[in-house]
Amino acid sequence: MQVNDCVAVLTGAGSGIGRALALALAEGGCHLALADLNADALAETAKQARQHGVEVSEHSLDVASRTSVAALPQAVMAKHGKVDLLINNAGVALGGTFDQVSIEDFDWLMAINFDAVVCMTRAFLPLLKQRPAARIVNISSLFGFITPAGQTAYCASKFAVRGFSNALRLELHGGPVGVTVVHPGGVATAIATSARPAETVDKAEYARQLEQAKKLLRMPPAKAAQIILRGIERNKPRVVVGNDARILSWLERLMPVNYWRLLPGLATGKTP
Repeated sequence: MQVNDCVAVLTGAGSGIGRALALALAEGGCHLALADLNADALAETAKQARQHGVEVSEHSLDVASRTSVAALPQAVMAKHGKVDLLINNAGVALGGTFDQVSIEDFDWLMAINFDAVVCMTRAFLPLLKQRPAARIVNISSLFGFITPAGQTAYCASKFAVRGFSNALRLELHGGPVGVTVVHPGGVATAIATSARPAETVDKAEYARQLEQAKKLLRMPPAKAAQIILRGIERNKPRVVVGNDARILSWLERLMPVNYWRLLPGLATGKTP
């Protein structure tokens, strides 16, 4: 798939991998319908993307709102007239064990990380099917392979994205729409530092874990975006981003139950 002169809808475009993907796509000549809840961050991404000479529309969007998501295709079509690429990138994280995380916070995360992926796909799939070649790209995670302690909600959502994407790919096989699921490893974004902590979590311990987590987020978002973009252009069904994600995905395949014995920090939620 060549992105030049395509139109891509991208959620979570205000920062991190989302912004980096927007700029990589724009550099490749792809027009953009960018969506994010943070209007100021969204405007900055759009400003930078327009420097590449592509058409860019900004859509202030709460992906957890089914009404807002359902209205988005009409707004995008009014501006761009077509949709070739849907990238479901928006995501959030929670801090705390299952016992500590409230049901409201758990549902909040699932609504953004998984339900929004389903609703966005349902909203744009009819438009994607009208194109001679189109693609849905869903951002899962390294935690769509492995399950560290303290990440029950996040892992549940990212495993769900993985399963949904794989099944949808088989359903759409033979048609114009392909599906790519992406598993980033330690990319240097604000996903960890912006995580919502549970009310009952020990604040000092949580701060220590955040500092340790930040040390594992090494890959620049721009590099991750280039890897993802190459995967899109090559119609890859799965893109694993980073050596850490590749190594741990293989370890999980080899030892699907007992891999944590080699990585005790994952079992306790306490990185060394």
